[in-house]
Amino acid sequence: MGIHYDYKSTKGNKLMEKQAKREKKLAEKKAKRLAKEGPKVEEPKAKTLDASKPITLDFLTNPDKE
Repeated sequence: MGIHYDYKSTKGNKLMEKQAKREKKLAEKKAKRLAKEGPKVEEPKAKTLDASKPITLDFLTNPDKE
């Protein structure tokens, strides 16, 4: 009877330990993968045209001018 009593009383703790171990392992894998890939560089977003402004000849000939 002692083994069953011990199992039920420690079941919650064992499950929490397993979950913590699993999360730690996943975090280590993620950190290793990110280190292997290198830092992520975000690509610059393409400029979108404002629909309320008309497209002028100056804009078409010199798109770098703001």
